[in-house]
Amino acid sequence: MPVVADALRSLERARLRALVERDIDFAAAVHAADFQLVTPVGMVLSKPQYLGAVQAGHLVYASWIPHDMDVRVHGPAAALRYRSTMEVAFGTHRVPRAEYWHTDLYEKRGDAWQVVWSQATGIQGMAP
Repeated sequence: MPVVADALRSLERARLRALVERDIDFAAAVHAADFQLVTPVGMVLSKPQYLGAVQAGHLVYASWIPHDMDVRVHGPAAALRYRSTMEVAFGTHRVPRAEYWHTDLYEKRGDAWQVVWSQATGIQGMAP
């Protein structure tokens, strides 16, 4: 499964680039119709809500840099987990560059892998 894992890493990096660049056509193709995002503040967004906010400029990723990705493939499903450095704005609220954990569930639907669930968790600084 290393070939599938590498392909999923590439697809996830392409998905992130599409979101930063607001390439909604590519993003729409890689997000499943029943996609859901759980944001770091616990909001659940559907595919139309999420991509609609990106397209309208209500959600703007200034940067999204993924680090090493762990991938577990189980038949037609796969989980990806990785840290990232991200800078984002929600409307007029700008969130400074910070570190996040991401967990994404992909499913192979037909001939293509699509992301079905995505969850992001902010990494808080730990006191010594």
